[in-house]
Amino acid sequence: MSTFDPFHSQRLVYRAVRETAEDEAFVHSIQLDVEAESGSNYRLLRPESLKDTKSYMKYVSNCLLGVIVCLPPVFEAGVAGEPVGIVYLKANPPGQEHHICSDIGIDIARRYRGRGYGGEAIRWALWYGFQMAGLHRVRIEAFSFNTGAVRLYERLGFQLEGRQRENVWFNGGWHDWLTYGMLEHEWRDMQRKGDTEV
Repeated sequence: MSTFDPFHSQRLVYRAVRETAEDEAFVHSIQLDVEAESGSNYRLLRPESLKDTKSYMKYVSNCLLGVIVCLPPVFEAGVAGEPVGIVYLKANPPGQEHHICSDIGIDIARRYRGRGYGGEAIRWALWYGFQMAGLHRVRIEAFSFNTGAVRLYERLGFQLEGRQRENVWFNGGWHDWLTYGMLEHEWRDMQRKGDTEV
């Protein structure tokens, strides 16, 4: 008999953002990663302060779902699960909850990129959003120069829904802002076909 454990996926564990020095240092390290920030943040790139980090942590904590993505704990060594990233589903603004849609945000720490953790965390967030939170639609966005994210989102089954041409100014040039979406029935179809796993 399997145990219901909604905060685990195949290789990862998902836990609440904690108001600790360790979580603050981890989140701050992600925000200081210029490559990651420039590939996913619409704001003008600038050094992030600890005040910015605390504000971001509060934002993530107040989302529909906002978690630290961790490796599983190694109990025999007494080591807690090491954090590898952040994933969240944004809450709809007051008065718009009836649309039951959300946006995914994700950041994976530099040393853990390229190992499939981002895709696994997004698949889990989709499962949580559709299966647990009853969402109808989930959206994710990418800048056209972030080709790794674009490939990942398309591989996960997201459909390109919109392209805001030359909407992002970055590093001396204009780039498109891409919007991808997935509907609940599309996700369920992929589940039935075995195209995705949590």
